[in-house]
Amino acid sequence: MAQNLVRTQLPIPDPGRIDGGHQLDLKVIFTDPLRTAAAIITARTMASGLGARITLLVAQVVPYPLPLSAPPVSPEFTQKLIESVTTDPATAVEILLCRDRYETLHHALSPDSVVIVGARKRHWWPCWERKLAKLLRHDGRRVLVIAV
Repeated sequence: MAQNLVRTQLPIPDPGRIDGGHQLDLKVIFTDPLRTAAAIITARTMASGLGARITLLVAQVVPYPLPLSAPPVSPEFTQKLIESVTTDPATAVEILLCRDRYETLHHALSPDSVVIVGARKRHWWPCWERKLAKLLRHDGRRVLVIAV
């Protein structure tokens, strides 16, 4: 199945490089404002000693009746929501307009990605954040779940 995907990147300063020009990029998946803020704080702590950059991935699902380039939630609203989560100009933001969140994140993340996901604390009831983390781990990504 062909993946229709529209990427929107917000500008960031030129990030630093580590170890022979390779750059460590910590990927934070947007789940909701509270949990994503906790994941970004964890990512900043991890990145500070490593010289890594942080990328916030926002997979915005667009239902099938609408064209992929016309999401039901305006890009301005999504931008304001992201600004409420992070004000750090060094954090890159990628808004992924998609039909399927799991498939899109699977294709957007490289196989050796380090991913941070904010999730609910409840362990007894499955949530989509933990399901996402399980799927990404199964695909070989290194996933850290921050329970909030």
